[in-house]
Amino acid sequence: MGDLLLVRHGETEWSASGQHTSWTDLPLTDRGREQARGLAPLLEPLRVGAVFVSPLKRAQETADLAGLTGTRVDADLVEWDYGGYEGITTAEIHRTRPDWFLFTDGVAPGPPEHPGETPEEVGARADRMLTKTRTAMEGTEGPVLLVAHGHFLRVLTARYLGLPASGGALFQLATGTVCRLGTEHGRPVVAGWNVRPSS
Repeated sequence: MGDLLLVRHGETEWSASGQHTSWTDLPLTDRGREQARGLAPLLEPLRVGAVFVSPLKRAQETADLAGLTGTRVDADLVEWDYGGYEGITTAEIHRTRPDWFLFTDGVAPGPPEHPGETPEEVGARADRMLTKTRTAMEGTEGPVLLVAHGHFLRVLTARYLGLPASGGALFQLATGTVCRLGTEHGRPVVAGWNVRPSS
């Protein structure tokens, strides 16, 4: 499998405030748009072979501003469904559940249309997405790129490395950054993480 590039969307109002944001379809802030534009010089020389993007506005806007074309929208790239924790910060959750940890405990149930996901359910979506990227890599010489969301991409990274979905906790992921997953001696590795134009 060739290199897989991960782009977390630029900043939104809720990512800046620490509110859990899954289905709430927020646009980028001015800073988030600046972050997205700043990715273009990093991505343009890479001759990306295929680009998959989440259907949510913040990811699509990031892809557009970063100069990515020929994108394929894929619903498996949406953020972890936070259920009853949508719009809530970790500090607020800890008031009633002081030991709560997303990557092991999941979320509180939400409305019928957004009941929330367990770590294992997010891991299953990540596995499906990794299968799609492997298929895409068979028909292209360049890397495959995913534009999506922080917690989902962290779980996808864990699954790429053969870790359980809870292993996503090990990979802090900032807005408006690029990460590279590759191989060394035939084994999956993290080849670059939280890369920004100035880093």
